[in-house]
Amino acid sequence: MTIPTKLTLLRILLTFAIMALLFLPGAAAKAAALGGFGLASLTDWADGYLARRWHQTSALGALLDPIADKVLVLGMFLAFVQLGMIPAWMVLVIVLREFLITGVRLFAASRHVVLSAAKEGKHKTVSQMVAIVVILIVLLIREWNGAGALSARTLTAMQGIVLGSLWIAMVLTLISGASFFWRHRAVLKAVSKGVSE
Repeated sequence: MTIPTKLTLLRILLTFAIMALLFLPGAAAKAAALGGFGLASLTDWADGYLARRWHQTSALGALLDPIADKVLVLGMFLAFVQLGMIPAWMVLVIVLREFLITGVRLFAASRHVVLSAAKEGKHKTVSQMVAIVVILIVLLIREWNGAGALSARTLTAMQGIVLGSLWIAMVLTLISGASFFWRHRAVLKAVSKGVSE
């Protein structure tokens, strides 16, 4: 197994460690979760960079990398829902989009058709990562100051920032999904036609 693939697997393991830290009380646990997410995000960049630089691209790595990305992002959002930080319906929209696109990609791949990503997908991913960092920082601030130490106005403002970042991520997620289907409409039509025949 190559080092880039090991980094991809590390990202999956880090996700579960971060989620566990989120449910532990205290500012230290939240700070560790924030640092862990930063490290996991770094592996997302490093595995691709090293695979290209060292010419260690592999079928296993190509399969695991997007899976690790989705495990990280969706795992974090689901943990935030459980903590009562964000509405479940907003995360459900993001989850459905991710599984729908992944399903379509896998179906097309089974027909030897590769559906490439585009800049909208990158913007979507960045917005999701930013939303996660914002929520982690808000959690850390709340834990650092202790229960009841923050004013109602401050808590309302922080919740507004959390929801604002999540709205941006959700809208960009929907835009990237719509763009994906529009861009590949001819290919998808041809593939579906081939199946029906």
